[in-house]
Amino acid sequence: MSENTKSEQGNMLPGVAILIVFLLILSLLNVYGAVSGAFGSGSIKYGVLALCTLLVLGLLGLIRMTRWGYAIVTAGTLLLSASYFYVFSRIHQTFTLVQGFFMLLFFLYLVRPEVRDRMR
Repeated sequence: MSENTKSEQGNMLPGVAILIVFLLILSLLNVYGAVSGAFGSGSIKYGVLALCTLLVLGLLGLIRMTRWGYAIVTAGTLLLSASYFYVFSRIHQTFTLVQGFFMLLFFLYLVRPEVRDRMR
């Protein structure tokens, strides 16, 4: 690594901060929906709660700019994107397609070398 790369390591980009806030709000809304019964009372409810818990833990790691937090959030955005595309293929609502493309955009932002190189 060069000297400039070492000095930038650990500094958060503004896009990552916005992504953290958005995903935190999205996770909290999904937790509220799962607790209030919007996803039903079966295994889907517990799956949503587990996924949101894992994503929030990853977000806490991403705030600290750690590699494990980065990995969890990157996998979470890809998984959320795939789930939105799956829901669109089942119910054909345009809103889920838009959400899927936003999550895919967040995933593509996270895998950029400029973002990845700043993790500790």
